[in-house]
Amino acid sequence: MPSDTVDHALLRHHGDVDARPGMLDFAVNVQGSAPPPWLRERLAARLADLGRYPSAAEDLAARTAVAARHGRRPDEVLLLAGAAEGFAMLPRLAPRLAAVVHPSFTEPELALRQAGVPVARVLLEPPYALDPSAVPDAADLVVLGNPTNPTSVLHPADAIRALRRPGRVVVVDEAFADAVPGEPESFATVATPDILVLRSLTKTWALAGLRCGYLLGAPGLLARLDHGRPHWPLGALQLEAIAATAEPAAVAESQRNATALAAARAAMIERLTALGLDVHTPARGPFLLLRVPGGELLRKHLAEEGIAVRRADTFPGLGPDHLRVAVRDEAAVDRLCAAIRTAPGRS
Repeated sequence: MPSDTVDHALLRHHGDVDARPGMLDFAVNVQGSAPPPWLRERLAARLADLGRYPSAAEDLAARTAVAARHGRRPDEVLLLAGAAEGFAMLPRLAPRLAAVVHPSFTEPELALRQAGVPVARVLLEPPYALDPSAVPDAADLVVLGNPTNPTSVLHPADAIRALRRPGRVVVVDEAFADAVPGEPESFATVATPDILVLRSLTKTWALAGLRCGYLLGAPGLLARLDHGRPHWPLGALQLEAIAATAEPAAVAESQRNATALAAARAAMIERLTALGLDVHTPARGPFLLLRVPGGELLRKHLAEEGIAVRRADTFPGLGPDHLRVAVRDEAAVDRLCAAIRTAPGRS
């Protein structure tokens, strides 16, 4: 698809734009409004260190913690100032043709197009199952999410593995993988020379304002991505957060949270389906894709009721009748369902 036919503003749209201060937020997938108390204490304890530059030893300590968490070596970890930085690095791989599997997070496609990289969109139809044969053979870079935002589909590892070709790099965006109990189908623990795995700490640990993430992959690929970055790309608080959330106790906590989230998601699916909404299932992420006739009108009605949901027509392959809602607790879902019942045209 030629770049001059693509609306870059739509690709740049994210859920935070849909959620004004004070609204009940179903638009953003961050779980909670702030990091847990123990993590806040860890970060606060480092405030006295902000007068000095982060050291190479601190960077190594954080990479070592992440490596231990995934059974990797420290040189297979590249720390990021948020997952979005990882997407911005992809043009450094100099692909001749990048294939982006959609519907999915749009930031990778935007970064590639803005760098002048030709992009082929691979549009999946419901139920959004990954078809490796749909990816152009000429693509030497393939990007996909797992679980995928916004469809909440978890692709089988075998289907992702089938994307591999000589000379091709596969990038798997696992920003929501730690929200799935047991992290099935993940490549985070698999040292594969041509697969890069991107992880975010934003969602599970409510660190959107701190910007923390990392890439896992072969040292040679990571070195190409790292080339040209400024000195001290991450600050002391980011390094502390990455190291802290990679520790075994934190990983165990994230898995308990994932189990609770799965139960909340199942209950939310049942309630939304009972209201006559088309909820895409199976869903494995901390969000749900809805298809509602008059979806744009419903979104505006909910906004008038003080509830933010994510418009999904900015995702390639989806339209104005699609909405995305984050999984929330029972009280929040009560408000959402009550507001849906009062929408124009609903009984």
